[in-house]
Amino acid sequence: MKNVKIFFNEPKEFTLKNIESLAGITGLYFIFLKAFAIRYPFKSSKLIYIGMSEKRTNSIGNRLANHYNGKSGNTGLSNYRKIEKLYFTHISFEMLKKIWKHKIEDLESYFILDFTEKYGVYPICNNKTGFEILNNDLDVKLEIDWRYFE
Repeated sequence: MKNVKIFFNEPKEFTLKNIESLAGITGLYFIFLKAFAIRYPFKSSKLIYIGMSEKRTNSIGNRLANHYNGKSGNTGLSNYRKIEKLYFTHISFEMLKKIWKHKIEDLESYFILDFTEKYGVYPICNNKTGFEILNNDLDVKLEIDWRYFE
C-alpha cells in the first residue's frame, strides 16, 4: 500500500471575493474557525465542515457561495458565520486523480471518517455520515495533516 501525505493550501477568509476564484474547480473544501477550536471527544480542532464538489457546474466556488449565502441549508455554518470569522481551504480533485482511483464521494467519506477516527466525531457542521470507504480495498493510505486545523 502506498502512503501519501496530504497537506492543505494557505487558508482564505470565507468571503465571496475569495470564493470567486474557485468557480469550475471540483474537489474537497474545508471550513474552519479562526479564533477558537471546538472541543471534540479526543482533541480540539477549528475544523467545522468538510464538503465536496463533484461537478464543474456545481464547483467548489458554487458550493462555498451557497454556504456563505445560507442557500445550502446548513444552519450550523450560517450561525457560526454570524458570530465568528470563518476561513476555508480546498484540495483539487484533479491533483489527486493519479493516486485516488475511486469517486470523489468516496474521497470525501475517507476524509470524514479519518477525522472521526482522530477526533471522535464528525466535524460539528457535517450532518451526514461518511460511507464505509475505509473498509474497501484501498491501494493508498492518505496521511492527512489534521494539525493544520488545530
